[in-house]
Amino acid sequence: MKATNMSRKKRLRNILFVCFLICTLLIIRVGIIQFVQGSELQSMAYTQQTLNRKINPKRGTIYDSTGKNILAVSASVETVSVTPSNIRKEDKEKVSRAISDIFNLEYENVFKKVSKNSSIETIVKKVDKEQTDKLREWMNENNIISGINIDEDTKRYYPYATLASNVIGFTGSDNQGLEGIESRYDDILKGSTGKILKITDARGTDLGNEGEDYIAAIDGDDIVLSIDMTIQSIAEKYLEQACIDNVCTDGGNILIANPKTGDILAMAGYPNYDLNNPYKINEEDLEYVWDTLSSKDKSESLQQMWRNKAISDTYEPGSTFKLLTSSAALEEGITDTDNSGEFACTGSINIAGTRIKCWRYYRPHGSQSLRQALMNSCNPVFIGLRTKNRCRKIL
Repeated sequence: MKATNMSRKKRLRNILFVCFLICTLLIIRVGIIQFVQGSELQSMAYTQQTLNRKINPKRGTIYDSTGKNILAVSASVETVSVTPSNIRKEDKEKVSRAISDIFNLEYENVFKKVSKNSSIETIVKKVDKEQTDKLREWMNENNIISGINIDEDTKRYYPYATLASNVIGFTGSDNQGLEGIESRYDDILKGSTGKILKITDARGTDLGNEGEDYIAAIDGDDIVLSIDMTIQSIAEKYLEQACIDNVCTDGGNILIANPKTGDILAMAGYPNYDLNNPYKINEEDLEYVWDTLSSKDKSESLQQMWRNKAISDTYEPGSTFKLLTSSAALEEGITDTDNSGEFACTGSINIAGTRIKCWRYYRPHGSQSLRQALMNSCNPVFIGLRTKNRCRKIL
């Protein structure tokens, strides 16, 4: 009898010890969750219980120097997304079919997104309101009140398509600047993204409008270029004509500046491309073999097409620098424009033991005035003029 009581007490003591040990471990685990992992778990819970849908701001408008002609502008469009957990299982096929029909999408791809086990899936971006209104009408007719999200968005348009394309550049699918002015001044033009935060339950179901927080997007700032649209149009027209007439296979560039202020009034390049369709190749021969090119060759071809050669490529100034030499000589009073026979071209000139030829060395220009030398682009005359100018400054 005594042995039985001792055995019971021992078992009771063991049970109490085990209970104490379990409680201690539970307290330690609760402490770890609360104080060690608390911030991380709270962040994870917030992520799981909120749906974050972005609202893209309108990019700032790009104007020419007059402030009246719009070179780039953002228009309102809409983006369609779905919250798969909020679409009833029996409605998923119907929803997928309707969306694919309205927006001309592949049914299988849409159904795959609608059936995913994820918080949100983007279906189609930057569509006109006419199409999304059709979707709204279908949702009302079929009593689909949740699971399909239609959010405001913006799309970039270039009213003059190819005008100043290598200068202005273009944007990507997320309204980020990728080339030209759009890229260089992206921080000014892009604005701040807004968002819609919606609180959900553990299954991802919306908790009603009271669980929604709307943060409006802030539109980007406008910028005004020094480019004058009229001058730019004229420059591009005659540059294209000159390149075609003279078979300039490498294209060409024209820069027109205001001599008093240095403002660039036109920066024309040929060939150009369509800013509203920047991935369309602008050369027939290249377009013909496009599908046979590697990804690297395609990328390099596009970069070549988009590049603004007027500011990115280096080239020798050549005879254009003779204008500066002439201007300096006239300003210093070293010579005049029409002093007949003042200069002589014998076909070449020796400088420090090096013989520099005239381009027409085989039939020298002979005696010339400064005006005639400039018309003839005669190297020996301008080399001698620079030497004469230098000697005068030393004296």
